[in-house]
Amino acid sequence: MALKGKKVIEFAGLAPAPFAGLVLSDNGASVIRVNRPSASTLDVLCRGKRSIAINSKIPSGRELLKRLVASSDVLIDPFRPGVMERLGLGPDVFLGDSGINRRLVYARIVGTGPYKDMAGHDLNYLALSGVLSMLPGSVDKPSFPLNLLADFAGGGMYLATKILLALLERNQSNQGQVVDVDMVTGTRYVSTSPLIHRLNPSTGRFAAERGANLLDGGAPFYDIYLCRDGGLMTLACIEPHFFKIFIEKFLEALPEHFVLSEEWREFSAVVARADRKSWPKLKQFLMSGFSLRTRNDWADIFFATDACCVPVLTPEEAAQKSTSSSREAGSCLLNPGQHTKEVLTAELGLTENEYEDLLDEGVISQC
Repeated sequence: MALKGKKVIEFAGLAPAPFAGLVLSDNGASVIRVNRPSASTLDVLCRGKRSIAINSKIPSGRELLKRLVASSDVLIDPFRPGVMERLGLGPDVFLGDSGINRRLVYARIVGTGPYKDMAGHDLNYLALSGVLSMLPGSVDKPSFPLNLLADFAGGGMYLATKILLALLERNQSNQGQVVDVDMVTGTRYVSTSPLIHRLNPSTGRFAAERGANLLDGGAPFYDIYLCRDGGLMTLACIEPHFFKIFIEKFLEALPEHFVLSEEWREFSAVVARADRKSWPKLKQFLMSGFSLRTRNDWADIFFATDACCVPVLTPEEAAQKSTSSSREAGSCLLNPGQHTKEVLTAELGLTENEYEDLLDEGVISQC
């Protein structure tokens, strides 16, 4: 695997940092998660990782961590600015002129600007990015896509990408570096296209108010529709030739009494698609039509076509069809300290007596 042989020290944190570690682990890196002794966790982003429990507030614990990081390729710091420095584990210890591991990629993930020292979560950073205000929702407020955009896309995945780039650069310079990622900047980066359109209204893509644009639910041919059984179908035939394929199959599947009803017999969906003023009527036509069949009926009708119309699957249904479903199956919980002895004795080289002394002093713990 691409990262086989690379060693990562990941200090236990929330969503974005462990997700970055997960990406590295899934690609072959040896990721060691550092937990506090007696800590508990419900973090499920632990696939392929190992856990050690070390008390970083005790001098001998900090020295142990320095030894671990000194032989590592990457450190992932999930804390607020200054925490690692106060522990005596800041970047200068490893990357400074007298640093003990000048090839280290020291990766940090934080908030942004004047908010960097404040507590915050995905929704806060999404709000500060400007992207939340563009997302679909009601007239009064937007909706948010779980904690996917700031935590995982603009946070963890962006951090993993920057780490990989730093490792590539190290091949040329033989030097490590500090990688700073803030979730606001990361969210804006993964949202580059809609932001450019919004800030350049002449493109027409995001010039109107929320819910009236091509990709935010304003276009009837880019939306979600309710079916007879309560299931949902997605429609995303932006291009006219794909819409033509869709509407032909759609009309064929509708009962004759509906198509020839007084309300719809003079209606042309193709003409309405090209006229924004007719979009509300087109949306009503599609809503009424989709409501006449079940989700699975529509899924079968559009399968193996270029209609850009597929069902909304539940997580369980998607797992059955996914080639990566085995990654999500089973428990990914990692007991803090589960691998303390393995890592410190077999890899760091502590003797049995040294290990037992550290246990007795409360410097480390094992489960």
